[in-house]
Amino acid sequence: MSLKRQNAIMQAVRAKGSCSITDLATELDVSTETIRRNIPPLLAMGVLSRFHGGVMMPEGRDEPPFQRRMHINYAAKKAVAACVQAHIRDGDSLILDNGTTSAYVAEALLNHSDLTVITHSVQIAYRLSARNGNRVFMAGGELSGEDGTATGPSVVSFIRQFQARYAILSVAGISLEGEFGNFHLFEADFAQAALQQAQETWIIADESKFGREAPVKVCQLGAVDAIVTSAPPPEPFTARCVEEGVRIILPEQASTMAAPAG
Repeated sequence: MSLKRQNAIMQAVRAKGSCSITDLATELDVSTETIRRNIPPLLAMGVLSRFHGGVMMPEGRDEPPFQRRMHINYAAKKAVAACVQAHIRDGDSLILDNGTTSAYVAEALLNHSDLTVITHSVQIAYRLSARNGNRVFMAGGELSGEDGTATGPSVVSFIRQFQARYAILSVAGISLEGEFGNFHLFEADFAQAALQQAQETWIIADESKFGREAPVKVCQLGAVDAIVTSAPPPEPFTARCVEEGVRIILPEQASTMAAPAG
């Protein structure tokens, strides 16, 4: 076992909170089998915890809800993030909210440069600030201990000071009638402010969000420009998107569709 490699694994996991085996292998330029051989001692020492497909910093029963949600539909969220990454250009400006899919988008953009990012999420700001010439503007307000998000009226006022190329927003549910919803009023307020300040609004959602009910309305289908998702939506919803002129961007399109003009 390589102590140096185990230290590298620990450093990578500390930086992100959690990593898949595949991501660790890519980052450290070794095989997945090499990663798997080096992990058991770290698990035995209690410095890492395992989840399906990867490892994370141990939090026991008190693991923050945001970190738990990062592991739900992990592959689908990563696929959505890769789609966004393929369409964003260096130098673009974007508003990102506090969703876990948004956090994966931030990770996917780590190699982009000169981005202007407006957010109320500590998770997003931490991932993208102080690298590659990026400028990150972080809204102030009451900090949520659950997910590291600033909340309150000052956040909405802050967002309204900016104009951005994209508003990239996660939602909790998408009705088949074409309505986007969230679970909390403040999340909906943030999204509504963000879409007013952007040239284009993209909804990012894995396939589990379609047909899922969420009580707080964000907006109707016609208010957004594109939906980035991990699998084709149900046919009735796709037909509504065609009627409304809303693009559906899927993983297989990421390598074939050119980025929008900046």
